Amino acid sequence: MTVRDEYDPLAPQREAAFFYGLFLRGHDVDALRQDIDVPRTMLEKWMRARDFEASFRENLHRVYAYRKQVLAIFDGLISNEQMRPRLQ
Repeated sequence: MTVRDEYDPLAPQREAAFFYGLFLRGHDVDALRQDIDVPRTMLEKWMRARDFEASFRENLHRVYAYRKQVLAIFDGLISNEQMRPRLQ
């Protein structure tokens, strides 16, 4: 069984939901976004490292894409929360 066979397609949604729960408990949304995100400059720094093997570099690209997916889902949850009417 390979790593790709073990991939959970709902993992990004679960992780975004975890961060959304932190947001609902009062954590700062911008701080949470920083915790989720991997900046492009960081990926570029990783890619410049000479001691990383090709397979590890591929994994770094997957991690980067995964984090961006989690961030997009989290942002969607936040925007839905902000558009939801408040009960009084």
